[in-house]
Amino acid sequence: MAVDLTIVTGMSGAGRSAAADGLEDLGFFVIDNLPPALISKVAELAGSGERSKNYAVVVDVRSGSFVDDLVAALAVVHEQGVRTQILFLDASDDVLVRRFEASRRPHPLADATNAGEGTGIASGIERERVLLESIKGQSDLIIDTSSTNVQELRNRVREVFGEPGSDGLNVSLVTFGFKHGVPLGVDLLFDCRFLPNPYWDERLRPLTGESSKVKRAVLRHIEAKDFLAELERMLGTVLPAYAREGKSHLSIGLGCTGGRHRSVVLAGEVAKTLSALGYPAQIHHRDIERD
Repeated sequence: MAVDLTIVTGMSGAGRSAAADGLEDLGFFVIDNLPPALISKVAELAGSGERSKNYAVVVDVRSGSFVDDLVAALAVVHEQGVRTQILFLDASDDVLVRRFEASRRPHPLADATNAGEGTGIASGIERERVLLESIKGQSDLIIDTSSTNVQELRNRVREVFGEPGSDGLNVSLVTFGFKHGVPLGVDLLFDCRFLPNPYWDERLRPLTGESSKVKRAVLRHIEAKDFLAELERMLGTVLPAYAREGKSHLSIGLGCTGGRHRSVVLAGEVAKTLSALGYPAQIHHRDIERD
């Protein structure tokens, strides 16, 4: 029986539990706080069932051997024919510090720093980043929760783990403003600032790219039409190729200056293209409510 296994990991305080709740909402069988060495046992049990089911395990860093144990466990389950994907939760250091201070809980690595480096939350976060660097680089999907609350994160997980394309590739779109920073974990990034900015039209400034007036203003430019045509051609080539290479999640970012007008309009058009290509995509407008 085919087994799909999602590994949920990432920085402590970045929202692993909320992400796990989002997966449970989608019908995943979730096991929390599992030592990496037991992942292969979960895969064996899952494979012995009568019906196919999606499984997820939440693992976190507790010691320096965490990465080696996780890499070894993934090698074992791959030999068993298990399809795996890694979801990595991240957030900025200052946000993580505030979350730990608010919860009054110590960071799991706060007391494990080298002598002379201090103990505290900040040093624990720093050490954890170093330990998780290689795992983050291997992750299929990275979600930045710096400006996301618990319910928003659960909704985000439900969006990106929704219905995949016919070949198993799940595509998501995120719009953003470059002045607010580039989102983490974007696989393909497109800069929409080549188009005239509706912000400079006082009638359009208070609206967003979801407004029909802003859509017309953006899409009337030949450059927008040419861009969308070229993007459709490219996506028609690369998406099946990503799927053949075993990629399960693809995040496409579209950015403009503020993340409210041009990127929002183009994301809506790209979503239509993706649907026509057989890859229904969810859109996350990260900065649409910002000034």
